[in-house]
Amino acid sequence: MKINRGFFLSFVAPFMILISAIGLILRENNKKIFYLPIGLMGISIILEKDLRRKLDRKNILRKIKSYQKVK
Repeated sequence: MKINRGFFLSFVAPFMILISAIGLILRENNKKIFYLPIGLMGISIILEKDLRRKLDRKNILRKIKSYQKVK
């Protein structure tokens, strides 16, 4: 059985946020700043995917409506 590579990549962003949260909680005060960028990248990846999904849905709906008007 072939496993889709995209399935595993969908867990990368939440894993980045998890690593960042654990690092911010468990590290010393002067080393916490190093975990901030990985958390921000994870959040930005999730927000970008959500925005892309919404825009794709709008475009598909617009195409469906344009075909309905032609008939």
